[in-house]
Amino acid sequence: MAVEAAILYKLMTLYMLNKVDFSLTNATIMDFFTNNGYTDYPTVLTIISNLQEDELINVSVTSSNTSYSITPKGKEMLDFFGSKISDDIKNEIDSFLRDNRYELKQTANTTADYYKTTNGDYAVHCIVKENNAPLIELTLAVPDEGLAESMCNKWKTECQNIYEYTFKNLM
Repeated sequence: MAVEAAILYKLMTLYMLNKVDFSLTNATIMDFFTNNGYTDYPTVLTIISNLQEDELINVSVTSSNTSYSITPKGKEMLDFFGSKISDDIKNEIDSFLRDNRYELKQTANTTADYYKTTNGDYAVHCIVKENNAPLIELTLAVPDEGLAESMCNKWKTECQNIYEYTFKNLM
């Protein structure tokens, strides 16, 4: 990979993260770069890793996904070198974020993770946020890791129904 391309990809990633007020998942960043023909999966992994090492992005890892946000140092870098991104690329990123904003925000605001408890069971912790505040937060004890993982995966598709059911039945 040419040095100029690597620098451009780093700046593009910082630009993406700076344009949203929520974190972007690993899959979202990968999709943008690979689906638009910029580069391949291993290159994007390298770019993200370099941005983390340089403390330009923060990483948040759960059992179900990895997401990133820009750091103040990353914003400073983007302010200084952002003009190296062409207007066409900025427009493409803006369009991608605008066209997918609802799905991206929902993904960022809907999280589920699990962990092993001190008694050997697993706890599944599920959250839906709105404006960075929990709308619903739920922790369930389950007997094994397979069930915990399954519940985390299902939370993404069923959280709205669970919220509506809970709200309706508590009113």
